[in-house]
Amino acid sequence: MFERLEKILPRVQKPAKYIGGEPGSIVKDKNAVSLRFAFCFPDTYEVGMSHLGMKILYGVLNNEPDIWCERVFAPWVDMEAEMRREGIPLYALESLDPVAAFDIVGFTLLYELSYTNVLNMLDLAGLPVRSADRDERHPLVVAGGPCCCNPEPLADFIDLFMLGDGEDVILEVSRLAQKAKETKMPRRELLRRMADIPGVYVPSLYEPSYHEDGTLAAFTPKDGAPATVEKRLVPDFDKTYYPDNFVVPFVDVVFDRATVEVLRGCVRGCRFCQAGFLYRPFREKSAETINRQAKALCENTGYDELSLSSLSTSDHRQLEPMLTEMVQWTKKENINISLPSLRVDNFSEELLEQIDSVRKSGLTFAPEAGTQRLRDVINKNVTEEEILRTCRTAFEAGYTAVKLYFMMGLPTETDEDVVGIAETAQRVVDLYYSLPTKPKGKAVQVSVSVSTFVPKPHTPFEFEPQITEDEIVRRHNLLRKSIRSKKISLAYHESKVSVLEGVFSRGDRRLCGVLEEAWRRGCTFDSWDEQFRFEVWEQVMQDKGLSMDWYAARPRGYDELLPWDFIFHGVNKSFLIREHKRALEGKTTPNCFEKCAGCGAKQCELWKTPAPDAAR
Repeated sequence: MFERLEKILPRVQKPAKYIGGEPGSIVKDKNAVSLRFAFCFPDTYEVGMSHLGMKILYGVLNNEPDIWCERVFAPWVDMEAEMRREGIPLYALESLDPVAAFDIVGFTLLYELSYTNVLNMLDLAGLPVRSADRDERHPLVVAGGPCCCNPEPLADFIDLFMLGDGEDVILEVSRLAQKAKETKMPRRELLRRMADIPGVYVPSLYEPSYHEDGTLAAFTPKDGAPATVEKRLVPDFDKTYYPDNFVVPFVDVVFDRATVEVLRGCVRGCRFCQAGFLYRPFREKSAETINRQAKALCENTGYDELSLSSLSTSDHRQLEPMLTEMVQWTKKENINISLPSLRVDNFSEELLEQIDSVRKSGLTFAPEAGTQRLRDVINKNVTEEEILRTCRTAFEAGYTAVKLYFMMGLPTETDEDVVGIAETAQRVVDLYYSLPTKPKGKAVQVSVSVSTFVPKPHTPFEFEPQITEDEIVRRHNLLRKSIRSKKISLAYHESKVSVLEGVFSRGDRRLCGVLEEAWRRGCTFDSWDEQFRFEVWEQVMQDKGLSMDWYAARPRGYDELLPWDFIFHGVNKSFLIREHKRALEGKTTPNCFEKCAGCGAKQCELWKTPAPDAAR
């Protein structure tokens, strides 16, 4: 294979990302293993090599002597063109062997707009894209990741989905596949037995039916498949596998640093945040474990930047003493510590001193909404006073750049709320210039980043409509006109991208035909501006007799059967309904540290006194 690649690599951008051989990559004797797993990331090498989940599961599988996991990324359009021209199939980086020669082909699904890349990678590998067209000659095609919380838009293409935490279930799936290979088990029987593994969903064992109005009438399991599929959960985060080495890329990637996951889950209960509900319950590693894992990673990889990663890092209950100990060795080794996901309501001077002892850069916070009324609707539980107090603390410590994240199109949002985004940013600017102590001769820079709200499954807002494209554009224009300071910069996401994300976020199995046809008409890398072709998607939806607005901009009733209702992702639907009603009333719910709201999350250490109507 390498000889064939040598011919085309000089004609593509960044050829080093297509050859493998990076430090930390794992190479085994393929004749000494009994199962080969191709771990596919449906985006570019630069994006995929930044994904922590891939690094963890790569280590989990390769930690088994008889399993070899290799990495596969979507080739960019120039490389794909050369591969198709020369007849080179999709291959794995460690061995350069064709993906079709593997036993399992696994995709991680992080974003709905990567779905066409899944089909394209299967096709480039020489595999039938539809599950029904594959047989015993072909690898098992599996998928995991957060988008599996509603797997239906990909149901016709994936043999099985793994729901929830992947560390244990991926091994159980691999072991059963090994047994099937040894015993020559028929594919149909293998899939039926896979459905018995907790956390595994096999789409071919379920039959959807629809009402005349297009809503789901029934979702019927077949051949004894479980009526409800419950996500997998890793309860003891201290004992869960974590790699002590990463593959270090040859080229620049999006996040090129050592990363330690410090906690999983979130206590906050922001009603728009899918990750906050999918990853419940809240589980944190001990400070000792984090320190040990961080030190091993930095020593083995040589990275000089360390990220403490989670949905809300500043919620770790041992964060400050942990940083005190960590700074002792990171400062000596000139290693910078990065703390993403900071909260304005627990951002202290002591925490700032820990960060500042290593490096000083811009700080990022997420008020999410421009008015207190709307922050209460989404249960952000952050006040404007806390936002300004946090910015004051940062400015007085010498910081001059702050980035603020907001969302537009949130439930009940009005024009006043949109204008409130600009007013909040202006108050931060005014605060900076009102301070008696601030960096001399330096101007403040407030960056406002606005994304469009997309209602997501398994959240209290799964019932809400998404605003239409025309309304997104109108509110963007209103916000832009409301900004009156050159110290404020504004960036927002493309409105058409948000619409398509909304369609596939809450879509059903009928979208499989739309997805395949759009891919056949040339759609790939839909999350990339230069590749996005919204007009093709519009035409395909029309040709299939479907409506984008019906999927994205339509409210759902509490009694409607939703395409993902057969999945229990750890949060009861009764709790989601209760939270949605509280949102419409403008009522907040305390975070899990303060009081248990009775969401239904199993094995939750924080569960003390559940709400009276909580079902467990």
